[in-house]
Amino acid sequence: MLRQLCSTASRLLFDTLKTFPRATSQSYPFAHYVKSNLRTMKIDTPEFKAVFTPELDQLIAIFKKYDYELRIAGGAVRDLLRGITPHDVDFATTATPDQMKEIFETEGIRMINTKGEKHGTITCRINDKENFEVTTLRIDVVTDGRHAEVEFTRDWELDAMRRDLTINSMFLAFDGTLYDYYSGKADLEDKKVRFVGDAVARIQEDYLRILRYFRFYGRVAVDPNAHEDLTLQAIRDNMKGLAGISGERLWVEMKKILVGKHAPELIKTMLDLGMAQYIGLPDSCNVEEFKEVYDRSIALSPSHMTLLSALLQTEEQVYTLNKRLKISNDELRTALFTIKHRDDDFGSEPFNHCQDLFIDTAGKEPKNKARITELIKYHGKGELLEEFTAWEPKKFPVNGFSLINAGVPKGPQLAKTLDRLRGIWRDSRFTLTEQELLEKLKDDSK
Repeated sequence: MLRQLCSTASRLLFDTLKTFPRATSQSYPFAHYVKSNLRTMKIDTPEFKAVFTPELDQLIAIFKKYDYELRIAGGAVRDLLRGITPHDVDFATTATPDQMKEIFETEGIRMINTKGEKHGTITCRINDKENFEVTTLRIDVVTDGRHAEVEFTRDWELDAMRRDLTINSMFLAFDGTLYDYYSGKADLEDKKVRFVGDAVARIQEDYLRILRYFRFYGRVAVDPNAHEDLTLQAIRDNMKGLAGISGERLWVEMKKILVGKHAPELIKTMLDLGMAQYIGLPDSCNVEEFKEVYDRSIALSPSHMTLLSALLQTEEQVYTLNKRLKISNDELRTALFTIKHRDDDFGSEPFNHCQDLFIDTAGKEPKNKARITELIKYHGKGELLEEFTAWEPKKFPVNGFSLINAGVPKGPQLAKTLDRLRGIWRDSRFTLTEQELLEKLKDDSK
């Protein structure tokens, strides 16, 4: 009952506010109402035209047939305005989830992945070729800093108001009309990243928006350090809220920040704000090492974990990070391997060193060639990377059965003998055959 009353009160307040002269969000902190200034324009770019497929044309026709509005929303609009063909296109509509289900069923359109229905999202598949994720316009009625309870609306402005950043708050109709309520296009042109309205209000609705701010700053900004003071202050005052965000959600954003533009400067800013403890990083992060590794390796497309390893100094710090961010086992092993071997002496023959490391870690380290490849990227050795990537390791010709047949007893001695023969094979530059290696055992017994 209380939730229903809050929902009704919120909706009435929104409706009332829209009849008043425009006001700032600070004037109506309960609703976080944000003054808008709708700007429209037409776009007709090759990237926009490329979005249209026979399946999308069919989707558009269905919504038009039932008199529901449908527009491209959010990140895809941002990318199109930047001349980038979007990888994913999200759609917003005035139809409710129930209405969408009804028209899709009537039109014989298959629906998949209904997990997002609670928040207004229905995913359909047309002609068994293309999936479309369509979300009902909505407002956030109740927020707790992590999740929101939503109420559906037919008002495009209210939906734009609830979004995080101005550059993500635009809509694009299929006739090319851009609907820009909060100067997102101007911010894109000026290379600015700003929250919609009051930064504090936006952050407190979902504290993950702190990391999203830095991620999109890396995508859009030219100057790595041109943050607005009020924005940084809002982040500093509210970053404790990150403690309540799941590690998995934090990690999704962190991975993108690490491999994005301006990563060294952004990570330094985040650490200077005191964010380390909330994202699993130590206070003693090696920011200088991270910048050096990033600058020399980014052209080689290192993994996010390879770059993150530069911030960490010990295995213990890796495990602390894992405890907070819940990284995958593969990511964990990449970090541990990199930290263990990054100070290895590659010597005058670095390719031989990498081959030797491969043999020495065979059977002990899963995906050891991939780990060594990332280690090479860590050091920014492009020519070595090309050579090592092209190398096809030969199979070690001796196995446990060979040794047992040769009279070596099972147990610890078998493993030690295998390791010793593997070292001999390595020193021969992988030329000795199984028979030649077994002969070494006979020589030892003489």
